[in-house]
Amino acid sequence: MTDSEALRRAQAVRHFNRFYVQHIAALHEHLAKSAFSLTEVRVLHELSRARAQTASALGRTLGLDSGYLSRLLTSFERRDLITRRPSDWDGRQSLIALTAAGHAAYEPLDSAAIDEVLAVLDGLSALSQQQLIAAMKLIERLLGDTPNHELVILRQPRAGECGWLVHRQAQWFAAEYGWDRSFEGLLARVVADYTQRNDALREMCWVAEQDGMVVGSACIVGVSTTMAGVRLLWVEPDMQRLGIGTQLLSECVRFARRAGYTKLTLTTASTLAQPRRLCERAGFRLAGTAALRRFGQDLTIERWELEL
Repeated sequence: MTDSEALRRAQAVRHFNRFYVQHIAALHEHLAKSAFSLTEVRVLHELSRARAQTASALGRTLGLDSGYLSRLLTSFERRDLITRRPSDWDGRQSLIALTAAGHAAYEPLDSAAIDEVLAVLDGLSALSQQQLIAAMKLIERLLGDTPNHELVILRQPRAGECGWLVHRQAQWFAAEYGWDRSFEGLLARVVADYTQRNDALREMCWVAEQDGMVVGSACIVGVSTTMAGVRLLWVEPDMQRLGIGTQLLSECVRFARRAGYTKLTLTTASTLAQPRRLCERAGFRLAGTAALRRFGQDLTIERWELEL
């Protein structure tokens, strides 16, 4: 990436930050009329949704200075909004919880905040609401400190998602490996052939969904009456090494066996470490390699096979 491109991206992030700060300030306008600051409401919210917790845990969760948080909690305690009791597992720590008065003080603030968000969403179409929420979740996923280990479900693609898979994979391989648009054409043909044949007994496609977002995919297509091929095997780069690829490939193997195939194949390039790792773990064997000019690059194409 050039210095000018890096600067352009940094400026785009700062522009979004300014917009979002202004939006949040307008969204929480009702707080100006309450007895609580936005930070105090954040602390009340965190205490309202969790079991009793320590001040250090609150500070880590909310990113607050320990001294500032201590003064805030002392103020809450004087106003009978919280209680403190010694921790059962660490006598040096106190567990903090909302009192009945604390819950009563927070509930109207929470209701007002929800009403304000609903008013914002009401101005958007259902599809625009989905786009907005998906964008927010993606920001959380990419900037989060820890990998997301929430449940991943496999399901059939919904309308538009097969096209999105083509777009996303073509986009990533172009950026990461310099593959040209002929790769996008190959992906598009796989999707077109699969959707037009619509043979649910012999062919199937899955997307891996986590928290409402598509984070992976795989497709089984018939190559012959006895052989099937794995296509569109993909896991979002930031979601790899969480077992999603293994889950997708295992589902491919199970379906191929149920459909009566005796062999399953997967074709990949030697430069791609993840598909090779998944094949080896699933018991595939490397059946052959070939040096070919594909997708604008000189590649070593690998063919992996699994006897079913």
